[in-house]
Amino acid sequence: MDKLRNYDVSFSGLKTGKHEFKFEIDKEFFQLFDTEQDFTNPKITVDVLLDKHSTFLEFEIKVSGMVELVCDITNENFDHPIENQIKVLVKFGEEYDDSEEDVITIPTSDHAFNIAQLIYENVALSIPMKKLSPNVTEEDLAILDKFSPKDVEEEEHESDPRWDALKNLKNKN
Repeated sequence: MDKLRNYDVSFSGLKTGKHEFKFEIDKEFFQLFDTEQDFTNPKITVDVLLDKHSTFLEFEIKVSGMVELVCDITNENFDHPIENQIKVLVKFGEEYDDSEEDVITIPTSDHAFNIAQLIYENVALSIPMKKLSPNVTEEDLAILDKFSPKDVEEEEHESDPRWDALKNLKNKN
């Protein structure tokens, strides 16, 4: 957790107004989280715009860069551009609370806000569910379609009179 402190944005000594912060993210950042990633070799720049007000903070976090993905069809690695932005309102209260979607409450005694989790989520949301290399050709897709399982229409079976009698019992009740 100590390494996540590198992603603290200290707001206590800042004047009211807009302030900019920049972070460079690579694979070491994602190793701080105990989860498996769908990508490798991240090279991401994070631009943070903090708009400090007297009673709350507004964060705008933009991520942009490249990650390496594995194509779902050809299994080849390819670079995929990442670009996403989120806005979060941070207000002060009794204790930490992130139950609201775009509003986070932090204790009034805090002097910094850690944005590591927000950066992580911002990047994770930028990864597409279906990973297709730009090198996939129409020929590859045609071969895939040819060998994909087809929907089989069910044949209608003649009903067995013994089962029909049992079904009639169910319908009488």
